[in-house]
Amino acid sequence: MNARAFTLAEIMVVLAMVGVLATLVTPALWSYSRTATLQAAARGLATSINLGRQVAISRNTTVCVEVASPTNIRLRTGGCGGPIWTGPGTDGSGAIKISDSGALHISATANVVFTSLGAASPAGTYTLTNPVNNETRTVVVAATGRVSVR
Repeated sequence: MNARAFTLAEIMVVLAMVGVLATLVTPALWSYSRTATLQAAARGLATSINLGRQVAISRNTTVCVEVASPTNIRLRTGGCGGPIWTGPGTDGSGAIKISDSGALHISATANVVFTSLGAASPAGTYTLTNPVNNETRTVVVAATGRVSVR
């Protein structure tokens, strides 16, 4: 009879090596996950801000991009005192959710108002912060209307 198998000692050595590798890799994976989540949310915020610019151009009006809550933004047509815009990507109250379950917080230097030509007045900065580790990503709106993630 020709039986081939692993001994208990060999299996235990392999399991010990897997355990050591898992211990070493886990912190790096958690850090990567937090950074990737923050970067994805910043890109989503930039997309939502660009939506405000597109609405301003297509409707030939001004659109104000305001922080509605620590996790949402809202678009207002006709300026910052105008009616709340509702459309694709908004809930019933016009809020555009950037972060799920309050994991990230949005703050802004000023409410950016896009003109009917797509320019921003004033230029502004929106900052996403992860309250767990205080890591941030910044979405910058230039006076030309260009939106970039930094």
